[in-house]
Amino acid sequence: MSAVQSLIATHRQGAPVGLYSVCCSNAQVLLAAMQVAQRYDTLLLIEATSNQVDQFGGYTGMTPPQYRDYVLQLARDAGFPAERLVLGGDHLGPNAWQKGPTAAAMANARELIAAYVAAGFHKIHLDCSMSCADDPTPLPDAIVAARSAELARIAERTAAEHGLPPPVYVIGTEVPIPGGEASLAGGLQVTTPAAAATTLAIHREAFSAPDLLPAWERVIAMVVQPGVDFDHSSVHYYDPAAAADLSAFVEQQPRIVFEAHSTDYQTEAGLHALVRDHFAILKVGPAATYAFREAVFALAMIERELLPATQHSQLIEVLDRCMVDKPGSWRSYYQGDEHELRLLRAYSLSDRSRYYWGEPAVQAALDTLVANLTAHAPPQMLLGQFMPEQLKAIEADELQPEPLALIQHKVALRLAEYARACNRNVSGAHNETRQAKELSER
Repeated sequence: MSAVQSLIATHRQGAPVGLYSVCCSNAQVLLAAMQVAQRYDTLLLIEATSNQVDQFGGYTGMTPPQYRDYVLQLARDAGFPAERLVLGGDHLGPNAWQKGPTAAAMANARELIAAYVAAGFHKIHLDCSMSCADDPTPLPDAIVAARSAELARIAERTAAEHGLPPPVYVIGTEVPIPGGEASLAGGLQVTTPAAAATTLAIHREAFSAPDLLPAWERVIAMVVQPGVDFDHSSVHYYDPAAAADLSAFVEQQPRIVFEAHSTDYQTEAGLHALVRDHFAILKVGPAATYAFREAVFALAMIERELLPATQHSQLIEVLDRCMVDKPGSWRSYYQGDEHELRLLRAYSLSDRSRYYWGEPAVQAALDTLVANLTAHAPPQMLLGQFMPEQLKAIEADELQPEPLALIQHKVALRLAEYARACNRNVSGAHNETRQAKELSER
């Protein structure tokens, strides 16, 4: 039994624990996640999405082995133990190629699954819920399940061929759109117990072939809609009463929990409630990069006040100019006049700016910002104005006023909410041990 399976089993035995998943490739976000996992003594599940990392490079330019090596190098640099790190693949299937015909999309999906598993990714989200160009819409559950089983068979074979531990799987048909909804104006429909039962039964049948029965035993979760999501400017917060029947349904199922996507921007109380109600795997992505963007913008404002204009990185302006010049990652998502578009490019909760931090001009501006505020440490009065939470940590001698440390601290505050929600007993014991050690050293 892997560490992930053990954690899910512990949850099913009644412990208030879960697993949070950081879906990101941003180095500062991942370093912050490692700090949080160290502090709260948790597993760290880092997931790459199918459009982010694939056999052709995805939008990050990284293949699965390259992404694995990238994360492992960050862990080595941070002193984070590799045995506490779990890699996952999110929305693995024909997602990136769904605008083309099914045959080509599924051929690519088969290569994608093999590449992820061969690279050592352990948690595999099988997502064949989308219709390809020549498919009916919506795609019938039976087709979704059959395609997922086909990909699971490839994953099983690949793991065996490479002498790797067999993967654990997440299934589902009611899968929220990656990165949040375009609009929540019409509200959200919580998955019904009947729909969840149908999905589970159809997948169980699809995995009933003798060679797939072991894989079925490693299906740890099913993706459903618990009534949480976000769009560009608003959040649909978790309502336990609305999801009560769904929560009761999974209690009657052996072994599995629910996986909740798009939990970004939920309150910490909401995250605790989700885990309590068996939505025990919580996915977070844009909220973490949003916190990164908030921190960088705050540092840019400090730089603007602190230094002469001729020395400014002009990071905020450079980022927006790059987004305007290369609109492919936001144009089809944002609507409005020029003023509204400018606000969305900078501040939208869906955070399409996350696709631009690797652009050379943006990276150069960020490097200049970091260099400026390394040479000229932000004074207390400006930190109090633009980064008050970080100032409190500095005053408590928990943080140095260094630009990258300030950024990571901002991100870590958001991710710590997930760690506490997923590991209430563990984090409490960890904090008590840490506090006792600090007292003994005084």
